[in-house]
Amino acid sequence: MHVVITGANRGIGQALDSRYRAAGHEVTGTSRAGGEFLTLDVTNKVDHAAMAQTLDSRPVDLLVCNAGVYFDKHESLADGYPPEMWAETMAANVTGVFLTVQNLLPNLQLSKAPKIAIISSQMASQERAPGGSYIYRASKAAALNLGRNLATDLAHIGIAVGIYHPGWVKTDMGTEAADITVDESADGLVRRFDELDLKTTGCFRTWDGRDHAF
Repeated sequence: MHVVITGANRGIGQALDSRYRAAGHEVTGTSRAGGEFLTLDVTNKVDHAAMAQTLDSRPVDLLVCNAGVYFDKHESLADGYPPEMWAETMAANVTGVFLTVQNLLPNLQLSKAPKIAIISSQMASQERAPGGSYIYRASKAAALNLGRNLATDLAHIGIAVGIYHPGWVKTDMGTEAADITVDESADGLVRRFDELDLKTTGCFRTWDGRDHAF
């Protein structure tokens, strides 16, 4: 199996990358910084074109859209959330997912059972609205909506799409106050991706297998 993982240089992406490699799969991990990974800033169309050229004619069996940002964690409603922060977050967390899928669609179509896993968040749910983090919440809700619509449009060509809440994870983004470890999240997500098929396409599920409210 050939797995492509965006944002594979740290956190959940790095843990997923390590697991799939250890299981003997071919993995293409990406990172804005490049290095040992394929260089990809998901907001940069030039990087996307270069990735598509690098992976030309190679089937992609599982695409994990994991790269994302969370800039507004400590912003104030009174005077925070500047327009530039909205634009940068949406570009990474929403447009970046779309561009990745769009550019790797030919590779996915070369697979016998292609899958796309989009990492969203419980913060995308309209039923979970405790306030704050307006930009991040909006971007993850948009990523959820994007995934649901992709599932509809891609079903007829055999591509399954799942959207996932990875848990509140002890990473740089989640902080040490989070509920679960990176290893717990990654182990659960691998199981969820394995379960994904055309019967469950469009699902919004948690790392531990529960259907999440939209």
